[in-house]
Amino acid sequence: MASIATKAATETIIVTNKEIAKAFQFLGKIMELHGENPFKIRSYSNAYLTLRKLDRPLGEIPADELENIKGIGKAISGKIRELLETGRMATLEKYREKTPPGIQELLNVKGFGPKKIKAVWDELGIESAGELLYAVHENRLIDLKGFGKKTQDDLKVKLEYFLHSQNQFHFATLDGVGGPVLEKIRALLPKASVAYTGAMRRCCNTLERLEIMIGYDGPIDLLFDELLINRKLINPQLSDATIEHWPVRVYHFPLREFGSKQFRYTASDSFMEAFMERFPDLDFKGLTTEEDVFSKAGISPIAPEMREEGSIVQQAIDGVLPNLIEAADIKGVLHVHTTASDGLHTLREMAEHARDLGYAYIGITDHSKSAFYANGLQPQRVLEQMAEIDVLNTELAPFKILKGIESDILNDGSLDYEEELLRQFDFIIASVHSNLRMDEQKATERIIKAIENPYTTILGHPTGRLLLARPGYPLDHQKVIDACAANGVAIELNANPHRLDIDWRFLGEAMAKGVRIAVNPDAHSRDGILHIKYGIASARKGGLTREHCLNCLEVDDFMAL
Repeated sequence: MASIATKAATETIIVTNKEIAKAFQFLGKIMELHGENPFKIRSYSNAYLTLRKLDRPLGEIPADELENIKGIGKAISGKIRELLETGRMATLEKYREKTPPGIQELLNVKGFGPKKIKAVWDELGIESAGELLYAVHENRLIDLKGFGKKTQDDLKVKLEYFLHSQNQFHFATLDGVGGPVLEKIRALLPKASVAYTGAMRRCCNTLERLEIMIGYDGPIDLLFDELLINRKLINPQLSDATIEHWPVRVYHFPLREFGSKQFRYTASDSFMEAFMERFPDLDFKGLTTEEDVFSKAGISPIAPEMREEGSIVQQAIDGVLPNLIEAADIKGVLHVHTTASDGLHTLREMAEHARDLGYAYIGITDHSKSAFYANGLQPQRVLEQMAEIDVLNTELAPFKILKGIESDILNDGSLDYEEELLRQFDFIIASVHSNLRMDEQKATERIIKAIENPYTTILGHPTGRLLLARPGYPLDHQKVIDACAANGVAIELNANPHRLDIDWRFLGEAMAKGVRIAVNPDAHSRDGILHIKYGIASARKGGLTREHCLNCLEVDDFMAL
C-alpha cells in the first residue's frame, strides 16, 4: 500500500531503496553538523548517490553481493541490513538523540548546509526554522561570520518557502498511497461508488491530504478497522484519519447522493462560488451522478481538474470548454536521460521500454558538457551516442530514436556547444541548472537569449522550481511566452512530480499565443517515463489540448516542425 510497512502502532520498517538512501544522506548531514570525520561523511553521502540509482530492491540483494557494490562495502552493507530488518540505524539514532528536533528539521531546508546551521545554533542559540526566520527579520545574521546581508536575504526566502510547504505532499506521493487504498475499499464494499475527491480529484500539484468519497448505503466502520488508525469523526458523514502515517479525509454518503456530493466536494471554493452565482436557483441535491448536475444546469460537464478557478464556469455556459488532452494522445517521449549522463538505464533499455509502452518515438536528451555534476557529454561522447542511435534506429524501426540533448543555458544565455555540433541534433531542450539566484530582469534576459538561439527547440523546466523544496527563479512569464511565440520554441511542462514546471496557470496564455507545450517526463530511469501521467494531469488543469501539445505529433510531423 505505502512504501513504509507498519510493524506496530508506533514503529515502521523502512523498505524502499529511496528511503534507505535518504537515511544515509541525512546521516552524512547530521554528522557534518557535529564536525565528524569528513571521510565517513563522504562515504555516507556517496552511499546515498549509489543507492538511489539501484533499481533492484535492496531487500532482494544477498549480503555478500551488496557489500561488493562499489561505494557500499561491509560497514555500510551492515547498516542497510539493520534498516531493512528493524527500520532503524543505531548510528543515525545516536546523532538524532543529541540533536534538537528543530535543528534536524533545518537540515531539510534546501540550500542551507550543516556548517551554517551549526553557526546559528552555536552563536545565536537558534534551534528551529521559526526561530531562525525571526532572527532573519531582526537582522541578527548580518554580522555573523560567513553570512552577511545577501546570504540573510536569500535565507529568508528559503525559510519562508520551507515553512509554507510543511504538511504538504506531492500529488504523485499521495496518489501512490491512495491508488491501492481505493482498490481495497472497492474490494471490501463491492456495491459502493468510490473515488478521489477534493484537491486529490482536481490533481493539484501539492496537497495536504488524501480525500476519498464513498457512496454506500450502509455503515463503513469496517473500513476504519481494516485501513485506518487514529480516526477522528467530525460528523456522521466525514472522518479525518491516517492510513499508516498519511493523512486522509473520508466522505461517506448514501449512494443516491454520490453525484451531488462528489460535485460539491471536488470543487474549489472559487469554482463553487462562481457556479452558485451563475445558477442560484439550481437544486442539485440527491443526484446519483455528476453528469446529472451538469445536465440540470444545461452545460457540458467540466473536467474535475479544471474545477479550480471560477472563470471556467462561464466558459461552460458559453460552450467553449477545451477538448482536453488525454494520456493516449502522447505519441513520443521527449526529455530522457541514460547511463551516458545521470540516468539509470542504457540508451537501448530506455528506447525499448518506451516502445513497449506503446510510444512511437523517444528523444534522448542526456546532459550537456557544462553539467559536470551529472556526467555531461563532451562533444566526442555526443558523436559516439549519435552513432549508437543510428544503429539502434535500423534495428528498432519503425520505432524512432531522436538525437537530442538537454543543453545547459549558461549565465549569458548561450548554449554550451559550438554551432557545428548543435546543428547535428534533431532537437534541443535548453534548460537552466546553475546560478539560480538572478533577479527577474537578468533571469528573463538569460532565458530569452536562449530562446532566440536558432537551435533551441524546447525551453526546459522554465523556472527551475522544485515543489515543496525550491520556489524557482523569478521570471517575466509574459516576455518569455512572447519570445517563444516569436521564435517558434515550445515550452516544457516537466512532468516530474517534483517539478511540474511550467505551472499550469500559464498554459492558457501560451496556447493563446500559439506556443506549443511539450509534456516531458524528464525520465532518469525506465519507470520515470510513467511520470508523463502527472504532466498530463497538470496540463489538463491548465486546459491544454492535443493540438497545442508538441509530442502529440507523429514523428514525421515533429521533425518537419
